Amino acid sequence: MKTIDMKRVYRCRQCGHTSPKWLGRCPHCREWDAFNVEGERKSPEKRGLPASWISGQENLPLSLADITDETSDRLHSGMGEWDRVLGEGLVEGSLVLLAGDPGIGKSTLLLQVLSHYASFREVLYVSGEESPQQILLRSKRLHLWGDGLKVLAETSVDRIIEIIEKESPAVVAVDSVQTMYSSWLESAPGSVSQVRECAARLMRVAKEGRTSIFLVGHVTKDGNIAGPRVLEHLVDTVLYMEGDRTHTFRLLRGVKNRFGSTNEIGVFEMRDRGMEQVPNPSQFLLAERPRGVSGSVVVCSMEGTRPLLVELQALVSASGGPQPRRTSMGVDGNRLSLLLAVLEKKLGFSFSQRDVFVNVAGGVKLVEPAADLALTTALMSSYLDRPLPGELVVWGEVGLTGEVRGVGHSNLRALEAQKLGFGRCILPQGNAEQLTQKTVIECQGVRSLSHVLEELFSS
Repeated sequence: MKTIDMKRVYRCRQCGHTSPKWLGRCPHCREWDAFNVEGERKSPEKRGLPASWISGQENLPLSLADITDETSDRLHSGMGEWDRVLGEGLVEGSLVLLAGDPGIGKSTLLLQVLSHYASFREVLYVSGEESPQQILLRSKRLHLWGDGLKVLAETSVDRIIEIIEKESPAVVAVDSVQTMYSSWLESAPGSVSQVRECAARLMRVAKEGRTSIFLVGHVTKDGNIAGPRVLEHLVDTVLYMEGDRTHTFRLLRGVKNRFGSTNEIGVFEMRDRGMEQVPNPSQFLLAERPRGVSGSVVVCSMEGTRPLLVELQALVSASGGPQPRRTSMGVDGNRLSLLLAVLEKKLGFSFSQRDVFVNVAGGVKLVEPAADLALTTALMSSYLDRPLPGELVVWGEVGLTGEVRGVGHSNLRALEAQKLGFGRCILPQGNAEQLTQKTVIECQGVRSLSHVLEELFSS
């Protein structure tokens, strides 16, 4: 009878589920061939590590009134879009996770930011994927030079921590955390246990030494950060780099921030000399918008505290097969199916023999329900083949009974539309009645989809 080695466990590299024996398929996340062996964790004493790594400074409970405020000025990178997502600057001692698809521009943007920090602080760039010569070539291509920027090619987190304690840099970047390993564990680099252990030790260094640390993270095929979910819980800030590699447009989105608001975005454009910030993204996204065509409408979406005007396109055409197609880019497919059902039930539109395609120009993803009214308006426009006015901006949430519900930040949305020269807004009636700031733009409130159909397509 085969015995099970109790000193070893098998851990799923996708979700972290453990098992005393190898399994072909994870019973938790249903991923095939995802179990890796994880060796017994050895104590620091057995490894012969310094005493400073074994036990840190003794901490005692403090009264909230006795805690001193050591908040210092934030570090500014010289790139307003980057500082905006971080919460108006980098906080000393913070741990920031930067993730995104391969080739999206994570390392390029990070090297640009580090070169700005290096002009007034000591900065260490640790690369586990590139040699110093490769980093030098990239810096020459980007025309970046920094006397305070030091480069280290290393994958051992033990050695990295030793150098951080010796050099005491103000900012450290680790590219990437999936290539790091700790000698405390026997598992391979990139495994769930190694990623968790390396991130936890780097977090301790950041908090105790007041060193700001950036971690570059890989993503899975589903777009999630590779490694254990606890990695996102450990860090102070999580940044996602979004966009299509075939386009120059990039979005830096903050999905978690302990020092600022979440869901803030920074807009960048990839050029020959690296990432260049786009101070007015709405104007950039609407630069090539067609006029006088059906199915095109402008929607105002809130990304954190920033209103963003983007073009939403819909195409409704006759279906050539038994099963009509439903394709959406930048809009949730389930939300599209829901709104199509509302249009059929409440307004009498028939999509059973028609293909429906929806796209958000510029590669932007609309996640808030304020895009519902713009989506249904674009679908009606394409279905009826009736162009919408070019100066129109639409936003609002749509319920299952066809009612139009109010959304937040209507004042900011109206002012942003007015700033870009739009002359008319279609918004929920509740929001129109609550506008507190005077606007030159015409703001027309609607209560239901039938009201929208009457206002825009009755003539």
